[in-house]
Amino acid sequence: MAHVTAALRHRQGSAFAELGLTPAAARALHELDPDHPQPARDLAGQLGCDRSNVTVLVDKLEQAGLVERRTDPADRRQKTLVVTEKGRGVRDHVIEVMCDSRLLSGLTDRELSTLRDLVWKVSDGGCPEPCGPE
Repeated sequence: MAHVTAALRHRQGSAFAELGLTPAAARALHELDPDHPQPARDLAGQLGCDRSNVTVLVDKLEQAGLVERRTDPADRRQKTLVVTEKGRGVRDHVIEVMCDSRLLSGLTDRELSTLRDLVWKVSDGGCPEPCGPE
C-alpha cells in the first residue's frame, strides 16, 4: 500500500508542479467550491490544518491569480475566498489529476472490483479506527 501511495503522490506531484502548484496548494484549491465563497477558517477545517497554514496556501493561490480574498457581504469584518475564472480552469485540471486512474489501467474489471473490495475491507468499511490518543 505504501508503494501505491508513493506512486500516486509522485504522479500527482509532477502533474501539480506542471500547473505551478504544490500538492498542498492543489488540495486547497480542490477543496474550495467555486460557486460558494467561504472564509479561510472553513478551508482550514476541511484540510484539517491550522489557519496560519491556510494563510500561506491562500497567499500562494492569490499570487497565482487563482483565488481572491473578498469582503463577505453578510459580514464586512470577514473575508471570503473566491475562486477566480483562471482558478476554475486550474481547479478542473487538479480534479482531473486527482481522478487519474492510469495507475490502475493494467487491471481488468474483475481485478478492479476485487481491489475495491479488499481496500474497503482493510479500511474497515472506510472508517478505520483512530490511531493513538484522540
